[in-house]
Amino acid sequence: MKKVTAIIKPFKLDDVREALTEAGVHGLTVCEVRGFGRQRGHTELYRGAEYRIDFLPKVQLDILVTASQVDLVIDAILKAAQTGKVGDGKIWVQDLETVVRIRTEERDEDAI
Repeated sequence: MKKVTAIIKPFKLDDVREALTEAGVHGLTVCEVRGFGRQRGHTELYRGAEYRIDFLPKVQLDILVTASQVDLVIDAILKAAQTGKVGDGKIWVQDLETVVRIRTEERDEDAI
């Protein structure tokens, strides 16, 4: 079992969700987060004053999948989230030791 985490631009959330649904993903967790990567934020003008915005709004997706689904999920996210511009985001994959569905007490792949 794997946990796929993706940080994407907020306006790409609906496109990514649709692509994941088509790829057979049954559930995901979405969090609004703030951060920066290589783009190091940007500056904005407000009433003639320049302000530095270091932490940019992003969306974090957490998706639990079987090991065989990882490449399919990564491909779906890449195709739906990519704009070709700096700040498109990152994807990483972590091993999961145990997953338990609280309602039914199902474990591991049955709980996904």
